[in-house]
Amino acid sequence: MDSVMIALIAIVVVVLLIGLFFWATYNSLVKLNVRVQEAWSDITVQLKRRADLIPNLVESVKGYAAHESSVFAAVTEARAAVMSATSQGPAATAKAENQFEGALKSLFAVAEAYPQLRASENFQQLQNELVDTEDKIQASRRFYNGGVRDLNTRIQMFPANMIAGMLGFTKREFFEVEDMASIEKPVEVKF
Repeated sequence: MDSVMIALIAIVVVVLLIGLFFWATYNSLVKLNVRVQEAWSDITVQLKRRADLIPNLVESVKGYAAHESSVFAAVTEARAAVMSATSQGPAATAKAENQFEGALKSLFAVAEAYPQLRASENFQQLQNELVDTEDKIQASRRFYNGGVRDLNTRIQMFPANMIAGMLGFTKREFFEVEDMASIEKPVEVKF
């Protein structure tokens, strides 16, 4: 009877340990997944904030450079592309971001030609808010990519990878920009 009882206790202990491991692994995967979702939400909030600033910036520049309609159209189209891409995931958003950065640089290049525009308090305030928002987007992107790194690492590590596979956890995409040179250099704001 003693050997049967010891074997039964050993089996119960092993089952409990497996259950605890499963429970802890599942909870850690859920926590990492939620962190990634939260970080993506932060990115979309900052992209929306920037998109809301752009029409005001465009209107400020339009008053001085009405003949630059192709630049204004490109900025408006790029803004719309970024807003629609956020629902399609990081890869589509990164591609749209790349186009938007180029359009925004063109807008600032037009503004450079008008000293009275650069001196305008409203234009300066909009530029400052835009620079602040760009900083927040970069910080949100780093936080998101850190969360994706942690989640993807956990999903790929043994034995968590078996549990992740059974429960449908999948690797997430990093928010990477195709043309890093254009993104690494912040939007120049000159007064």
